[in-house]
Amino acid sequence: MNRRSFVALGAASALVACARPEPAPIPSVAEAPPTRSLPAHYGAITDEPFPIAAIDPAALPPEHWRREVVNPWPDRPRGDIVVDPDRAVLHFVESRDRAMRYSCSVGAQGFDWEGTARLQFRREWPRWKVPETMIARQPELEPYSAANGGMDPGPGNPLGARALYLFRNGKDTLYRVHGDAVPEELGHAVSSGCIRMLNHDVIELYERAVHGASVTVLPSMRPKGMASVY
Repeated sequence: MNRRSFVALGAASALVACARPEPAPIPSVAEAPPTRSLPAHYGAITDEPFPIAAIDPAALPPEHWRREVVNPWPDRPRGDIVVDPDRAVLHFVESRDRAMRYSCSVGAQGFDWEGTARLQFRREWPRWKVPETMIARQPELEPYSAANGGMDPGPGNPLGARALYLFRNGKDTLYRVHGDAVPEELGHAVSSGCIRMLNHDVIELYERAVHGASVTVLPSMRPKGMASVY
């Protein structure tokens, strides 16, 4: 989604009779931009029902790599998930001392909803059943309503490779932690969706996730209506 622009630089030289032109400068090898390699876990995934392409190293800077960090919430039990929508990061509590940090993108729902829910269940390559509230805004999504069976899993399904479903008091909140983000979205508000992660990362989170654990979305400090635009 980001486009690089390249500016061609030219040099003009005025020659006089019998004058010897200056040699063109030789570019320094040291000035060439360094090649950054990604961790191996961002390579192509070929053992899923649908292949997942490797991530372009240029599109995923190190600050968005998943990594183990000092646990910001040492009093929470293992398995708890904490989402900070303003920073667009998700932490999975591993122990009192350590947590896994993932970058994500946050849609309007992720800013409008806050509080603690229960991780009720998880799905691999889930069907997307469009909520009635979204269909009211986008009637063209009616074929993918719950009544019509939803959208088939696979490429193009906005839930991606995995989804974690959040319930409160036994009722579906309709909020999800799911895949299908692209690197350029990480750290930003996007037009729709809840908490969206790279497929590579949500697959790894899915394996760590603990059934029944608490998922807390911290309150956003952004003014209402400024999170994203539909």
